[in-house]
Amino acid sequence: MDAKGVLDTTPAAETAPKWCPSGQAHAPESVVLGVRSQEDGGVTYLAEPIPAAEALPLIPEGIEPTRVLRFASHCVSACSHRSGSECTLISKIRTLPPKADANLPHCHLRHDCKWWSQVGAEACGRCPAVVTTILATETTVGMAADPSVTPEQLQEWIAANPAGPSGS
Repeated sequence: MDAKGVLDTTPAAETAPKWCPSGQAHAPESVVLGVRSQEDGGVTYLAEPIPAAEALPLIPEGIEPTRVLRFASHCVSACSHRSGSECTLISKIRTLPPKADANLPHCHLRHDCKWWSQVGAEACGRCPAVVTTILATETTVGMAADPSVTPEQLQEWIAANPAGPSGS
């Protein structure tokens, strides 16, 4: 979209790379999308992105960058979460219960986001809960991130474990 909110349908806009909001920290184009909260693990988005190359040296040695920051990088066809042109990760994330906050987070990627282009606002409502580094206690999130788990399998697990991993 341009500054007036008009959708740009030129061929360049159609071929521009989509961005993955769960990207890799060390990709050349990678940017910091947000900071992961210690309290609930959700993401607080930055007002403006910063190049990952500027942020990575500031992270203390021994801390996985994706444990504290959320990165965005180009969506690539070699990703284990791709099936054709679709992202299977967002398909599984849609299976997870939505966050209570119905407001869409501020996000500078939205107009170029793969998830937004694939499923729209439903992706944005769940995006702040997505993490790249998954703790052993985060069973549901771990299953969603596993490329071998289908959305149907994740849905079945959630239905069988309504209280989450501690309830099973």
